[in-house]
Amino acid sequence: MQEKVISITDIAKHYQVGTQLVKAIRTISIDIYRNEYVALMGPSGSGKSTLMNILGCLDTPTKGRYFLAGQDVSKMEDNELAEIRNSEIGFVFQTFNLLPRSTALENVMLPLIYAGYSKKERIEKATHTLGDVNLSDRMDHRPNELSGGQRQRVAIARALVNKPSIILADEPTGNLDSKTSIEIMGLFEEIHAAGNTVIVVTHEEDIAKHCHRIIRLIDGEVSSDNVNKDITRVSKKILSEVE
Repeated sequence: MQEKVISITDIAKHYQVGTQLVKAIRTISIDIYRNEYVALMGPSGSGKSTLMNILGCLDTPTKGRYFLAGQDVSKMEDNELAEIRNSEIGFVFQTFNLLPRSTALENVMLPLIYAGYSKKERIEKATHTLGDVNLSDRMDHRPNELSGGQRQRVAIARALVNKPSIILADEPTGNLDSKTSIEIMGLFEEIHAAGNTVIVVTHEEDIAKHCHRIIRLIDGEVSSDNVNKDITRVSKKILSEVE
């Protein structure tokens, strides 16, 4: 039986704007399993950014339950949310969110400081992870000395360095050209193949087609949730049996 890494049941998120109640999420229930590769899609105002913030433990639902890696996070306090965020979720953002005065190595080391690793361990882990994204020769470069694709690779390495169970990517190719976008999505495919659960939030069909499951939102609700039939998956288990 597949292990659920995310289970949300009847969650909603409402905001009070002046005298108006805005229902950003009306009612959503979703299960995401370990090593799934999911696209979360929807137009502006569909609720996908609000849902991403809840999935990433950056916000809490107005109602409903959210279990992350078996823990009920829907009622957690901010400090508890920060702790589970740092251990379970790696974030990749459209704008990279790198520290401009820090090197690639220092940027990737940052989550390890919060996790309590020694300086020696931080350098070793960050160096290894930058090698995994083919940036061993750019470790001492600052963001302004890197291309857009290289900056996003640094951001991906930072997301991976704590070995989180989930990679949550928000419009990860939004600031990149088409060729670089394809390279970055190829990297996400490698990350997924290595065993990570990957969730990509996007409004671009070309990006979603790389994912194995596509969840579409409209007006704060799930409008469809389908397997991407254009992708044929052959599990490692089947491959090993053939060999």
